[in-house]
Amino acid sequence: MYTMKGILDRFEGNQAVILIEETKEELIVNKEVLPRGSMKNTIFNLKKESDGYTIVNIDLAQTKAAERKSSSLMDQLRAKNKGSKFKQ
Repeated sequence: MYTMKGILDRFEGNQAVILIEETKEELIVNKEVLPRGSMKNTIFNLKKESDGYTIVNIDLAQTKAAERKSSSLMDQLRAKNKGSKFKQ
């Protein structure tokens, strides 16, 4: 079984848009087929099939790592922007 990664990019109404970076494709599915706990930026393991893709599960390790990286970058940005450069 060949698996690849997809990231939940956004919701559009009752649909979820998952970006598959490896193939530069978008997978659009109904929200109901997403695994419990799915939210924006969740990373999925996807199975390639003849008629498209199936969500196998959430890649918890990569999702948590991406959250930590994002949080760290936000902390660095906040630390850089201590106050305004203009006099008050």
